[in-house]
Amino acid sequence: MIDAEYEELDVGDGELDLADTDNLPWLESDEDDEAAGGLDAGQILGFAALLIVLLAVVVGTVWYVSNRAAGSDAVADGSVIAAPEGPIKERPENPGGKEFAGTGNVAPVVGEGGQREAVVAAPEAPPPAPKPAPSASPVQAAAADLSGVGVQLAAYSSRARAEQGWSDLSRRTATLSGVKHRVVEGKVDIGTVYRLQAIAADRAAAQALCSALKSDGLDCQVK
Repeated sequence: MIDAEYEELDVGDGELDLADTDNLPWLESDEDDEAAGGLDAGQILGFAALLIVLLAVVVGTVWYVSNRAAGSDAVADGSVIAAPEGPIKERPENPGGKEFAGTGNVAPVVGEGGQREAVVAAPEAPPPAPKPAPSASPVQAAAADLSGVGVQLAAYSSRARAEQGWSDLSRRTATLSGVKHRVVEGKVDIGTVYRLQAIAADRAAAQALCSALKSDGLDCQVK
């Protein structure tokens, strides 16, 4: 019986009837898997070569641009720049501005070899002479000869200033209202002075007048 079964399985030349392909899935090599994913040594070398080429292009570009910029700098060669054609300056048709007499017409004539007379400014008028100090009026001259006891109020460098001092003091106090005065010339170490004095009838009246003046804030001295 066993022999019969072997005979039934014997087909052809004694080989088993298998599929068209001799490869079995679990017996296939890993070559296809390596091809499907990952990089081999050739791809890595190619990528590195590409990076080197790009780096060389960048370095070369920078070198070219820098050398070109340095070569374009102006170098002094001693040559002379030619002047432009035509006049350098031209007079405008309407220069504007204000013109003064005697100016603006000398330089062109002199530049052409001519001569122009110089314009001299008119001399300035001399300053007015100072007015002379007002002389003493006849009434004031007569007051200088008045007799009596003097109450000295101040001393001045000139008679005119002494008379002006009397007017100022008379406005400051009513005590001098109606009182006569005189200017007495005197010699001191610094020169001539003019003493302004109020005149009183006697010494008692002079002392009373001086006391009243001191009450008004004025300084005085009975002479």
